[in-house]
Amino acid sequence: MSDSTTLHHPGASGAPGKMSFFLKKEHHPQHGTSLGFWIYLMSDCLIFAILFAVYAVLGRNYAAGPSGADLFDLKLVAMNTAMLLLSSITYGFCMLEAQRNRLRAAMGWLAVTGLFGLAFLGLELYEFAHLIHLGAVPQRSAFLSAFFTLVGTHGLHVTFGVIWLVTLLFQLKKHGLVPANRRRLMCLSMFWHFLDLIWIAVFTFVYLMGVLP
Repeated sequence: MSDSTTLHHPGASGAPGKMSFFLKKEHHPQHGTSLGFWIYLMSDCLIFAILFAVYAVLGRNYAAGPSGADLFDLKLVAMNTAMLLLSSITYGFCMLEAQRNRLRAAMGWLAVTGLFGLAFLGLELYEFAHLIHLGAVPQRSAFLSAFFTLVGTHGLHVTFGVIWLVTLLFQLKKHGLVPANRRRLMCLSMFWHFLDLIWIAVFTFVYLMGVLP
């Protein structure tokens, strides 16, 4: 988007001439980006709402197989939850440092957030491998199908979040805290905290309620 302005200046013969040029207005799509990202998060909310609803219906259909009380290791899941909660705290420190224009500190806290995210994924993959080793595979029962789908979908989102985080680290290193990178930091912050909230719901609804008789 630009505004044009026409200026008159004397030509070689003294006759007035015309010179036109354009004053370009810099366009910052902060509002459009924020709105678009909120729409995306709302669509993700719908996806997880459907998965929670499916689990609510199928979560007690064990098909004479193991139940959550037989399979879930709450100590391991609590440790996994702590990793994700700590990652949200460190991301908050990253945003504070970015507001203070401290690039190195912001990148440091962002890297720590990524490490917590990788720790979360590592523990989740360990849990899945342990369950499969016990024979609790997704096709064993409707309960296990719903469990692997819900928890796996969340884990896939965390994986994409870590990839996004690593990409953003390279962008920060190359371009610094330019407005575009600040906007990306804010969008990733919303996404990361959203995943944290979803996991709290998973921990409560799937694991804690799953061990109840």
